[in-house]
Amino acid sequence: MESRTMEGGSADADGRRRSDLEALRMDRGDAASPPPRRGGRRRSRRGLYLAVATALLALGAWLLLAGRARPVTLARVVAGDAAAAASVPVLSAAGYIVPGDKIVEIGSRVPGRVGHFLVEEGDRVVAGQPLVELDARPYEHALARAEARLASARARLDLARQELARGRSLEKQDYLSLQALDRRENEAREATASVDEAEAALESAKLDLDDTVLRAPTAGIVLAKLKEAGEIAVPGGFAGSGDLVRLANMDDVRAEVDVNESDLARIRIGQRAEVTPDALPDERFPAAVVKLDPQVDRQKGTLQIEVKLETPDPRLLPDMSARVSFLADPEQGAKQGPVVQLPSAAVRRGVDGRTYVWLVEGGRAEKRFVETAGLVGEDVRVVKGLVGGEDVVVGDPPEKDGERVAPAAP
Repeated sequence: MESRTMEGGSADADGRRRSDLEALRMDRGDAASPPPRRGGRRRSRRGLYLAVATALLALGAWLLLAGRARPVTLARVVAGDAAAAASVPVLSAAGYIVPGDKIVEIGSRVPGRVGHFLVEEGDRVVAGQPLVELDARPYEHALARAEARLASARARLDLARQELARGRSLEKQDYLSLQALDRRENEAREATASVDEAEAALESAKLDLDDTVLRAPTAGIVLAKLKEAGEIAVPGGFAGSGDLVRLANMDDVRAEVDVNESDLARIRIGQRAEVTPDALPDERFPAAVVKLDPQVDRQKGTLQIEVKLETPDPRLLPDMSARVSFLADPEQGAKQGPVVQLPSAAVRRGVDGRTYVWLVEGGRAEKRFVETAGLVGEDVRVVKGLVGGEDVVVGDPPEKDGERVAPAAP
């Protein structure tokens, strides 16, 4: 019994010694890393909570905005009476007022110093009316010399005829040879030619004197005086430098526009049109198509078209900006059905040149391509893509097709 007790006591002592030695042993890996701090652990947890809260707030805001409809301004597409289709435009284009006889540059046929102008810019003149007078004194002197030369030539002709008559009488009496008679006949013919030449020179001198007064070749309006009194007028000149007056005949008033070649199928000779000058926006001048240029401008892809106004108006001036609306034929208008139109602010144009509108159906925006055919007052006429009664966006457009939209508060 005693031996067991002793053996058991020594074993317990050895176990306690081992425990003490294990407690005193140092772990090198644990010694390299500092012990954790309670404050740093709190801060890392606080940052984690803040990041999670921020993400949740962003997600909630995105969900809120995604579910909200974009406010837009709407307008209603209107379908008019079918009988009015014949009086609405099928095409509209911008151009300029031009005279039918184009613009005339009037220059002097004879050189001379400009005496004075008989008209001012803006004056309306009739055919044959004097416009400019040149200094006529040199041509008056030339006319006087031509008259003197003619008188001298006629005197020589009279003398030659008298000598020829005597020569013929003497030749019959054999007092003059045939050779001498031939010489007198030749002198008479030369004197006759000299008279003819002097008469032609006199007529030329009269024409030159008459041309010192420049007259209007046609009725019209004086657009510009190209020189001043005292300057030298030279016939012809480089690039029209000899011109003195610019005149336009406004008895035949036209509007000239360029139409895209893809729209030429809508235009024909004799088609009715309306001209609205920018300076007279409330006026509508009835007109008709009178000219289609025979060649397309390949650079612009357009064709020049002229319409003639039925009644000229003195308020219309050359190069005045105007809009031409080409109208549908009465027969075609009856077949085309209702006139669909909408505010011009609703019509937009893409980068490819195609026109479209933002259509709103069921609270969603839809991009709808349309074909237009000119203006009807302040609205645009639509010939394809809409039938009337639809709602379209006229203000800021949606960002994408299918986006949720709602009418903006007034």
